[in-house]
Amino acid sequence: MSFGKMNTRIDIIDTIPMKDDEGFSSKGEEIIASVRAYKDERHGSRKWANMAAYTKANATFQFRRIPDLVIEPGMLIRCDTGEYKVLSVEVIMGFYLEVAAEKIEATKD
Repeated sequence: MSFGKMNTRIDIIDTIPMKDDEGFSSKGEEIIASVRAYKDERHGSRKWANMAAYTKANATFQFRRIPDLVIEPGMLIRCDTGEYKVLSVEVIMGFYLEVAAEKIEATKD
């Protein structure tokens, strides 16, 4: 994967428990990495047709693997088109990560 295709800036975010002054716990966000990635949205390709049977993912992100950084399902990816929840992570040839993610839609209350 060349840097020419990796033209989407993403932030990889982990949720961490935080305590306020009164001792109450809440979820906070910590950006653990900001990288360039190749983003592929769901469309009618053969790859997406094969994935459709077993995943809710509607986007994949491919980027260089960062040594000693563990990316797990449940983390968030934020880019210019919104936030995505990581569903699965796959190592490709030891150099790249392919992350299948589901877009988080805002709910109306």
